[in-house]
Amino acid sequence: MINPLKFIQSVKQEAFKVTWPSAKETLTGALMVSILAIIASLFFLLLDQFYKFFLDFILLINF
Repeated sequence: MINPLKFIQSVKQEAFKVTWPSAKETLTGALMVSILAIIASLFFLLLDQFYKFFLDFILLINF
């Protein structure tokens, strides 16, 4: 059984070893994620519209 106090101390020691990103790196990463999410959503919107047009065209031919 591990001592809870020793566990908390070891967690604290490990937390000090972490290299946290700077504010600039965090902002850059957040902007990149946002831009890529917008690009992906536009891509899938265009793809969906293309498939809708194609399916409507095929269904129109059948009637």
